[in-house]
Amino acid sequence: MVANETGTGSAHDIRWVEARARAARENVERVIVGKPEAVDLALIALLSDGHALIEDVPGIGKTMLARSLARSLDCSFRRIQFTPDLLPSDVLGTNVFNQRTAEFEFHPGPLLAQVVLADEINRATPRTQSALLEAMEERQITVEGKTLPLPSPFLVLATQNPVELEGTFPLPEAQLDRFLLRFDIGYPSEDQERAILARFREGSPEQELQAVVTAVDLREMQQLTRTVHVSEDIAGYIVALVRATREHAAVELGASPRAALALNRASQAHAVLQGRDFVLPDDVRTLAPAVLTHRLILGAQTYLRGRGVAEVLAEVVASVPVPVEPAPASRD
Repeated sequence: MVANETGTGSAHDIRWVEARARAARENVERVIVGKPEAVDLALIALLSDGHALIEDVPGIGKTMLARSLARSLDCSFRRIQFTPDLLPSDVLGTNVFNQRTAEFEFHPGPLLAQVVLADEINRATPRTQSALLEAMEERQITVEGKTLPLPSPFLVLATQNPVELEGTFPLPEAQLDRFLLRFDIGYPSEDQERAILARFREGSPEQELQAVVTAVDLREMQQLTRTVHVSEDIAGYIVALVRATREHAAVELGASPRAALALNRASQAHAVLQGRDFVLPDDVRTLAPAVLTHRLILGAQTYLRGRGVAEVLAEVVASVPVPVEPAPASRD
């Protein structure tokens, strides 16, 4: 099942992608209780061939969400526990001299997997964090002057704790910009917390999860997601939103062109999850906080006045006129 000759996926193709994504969602929700928005955002990163940063307090289920999604995919999976003493070679791999052959042999690190869980990424030093830059953007690594391609698909799911700052190293802007999305999970409601107790009473359902999407399926899903129709008006709306972040008085550094590309791709994936083969303004508005918030740097006076990035971004989104256009007919 591939895109047709015009480069545009049919509605039938999109329904197939949506069905596979729904199977993955249902699988993850056997473990993650009452957090459909967080699960959908993780799936959007997956469909968009991007990376996701999950930021929340300890014990919320960040790592469990990432592991559950990885278990739902028939892909190679490695977890890296980031610590201050972790070295770039511990992540990328290293060349080791083989005395029997009298040659150096490359021993790959955990980054050479299809799904990588970077747990507590902000506990590693900037030098180790930077080892991920090339991998996340160019899907390759360079070790001692030799460039090696990464497996496809390749997804980094990173977690960090925004509360405990001792012994952490904040991610630099260049690193944050590599993440398609950043989102939190949030505390469960009382009913959801009771459901969690009941579901985990006899053990973790995570151990029983089976893969429901193959690596071949996932690559095809990503390809078809890129064929979702984005009209000229919607593309203009995305550009206007991104440019408005650079012009807001409270913002010192606005979103980059990479952010516009990310918002476009994420909006396409959101449309797929809704069963549509075209993007609506609501897709863009829904994804704007997860895509843009971590890419903005506010001025010092803005912080002193007690204003946060989320508040400023809400003002930006409200200031940009929403295009009004009839939804295109679905392409069967």
